[in-house]
Amino acid sequence: MAKVRTTLTIDADVLRAVKIRAARTGKGDSDVIEEALRRDLGINLLEQIWAANDMDEADAMALALEAQHAARS
Repeated sequence: MAKVRTTLTIDADVLRAVKIRAARTGKGDSDVIEEALRRDLGINLLEQIWAANDMDEADAMALALEAQHAARS
């Protein structure tokens, strides 16, 4: 995935915690921030769910329609 440079303003205590976590884990500040955002936004969880799904689009659509019809009954 392409990386994009950005500027943000955060609380000094939050930045201090980021720097401590980065030092303890041997990662960069940006990596720590990105991991926290992905975790909070649920991005990693969605990627794991999508990767584990082996249903093709037609089957997924049939399942969705079946659930929709059941809910309407």
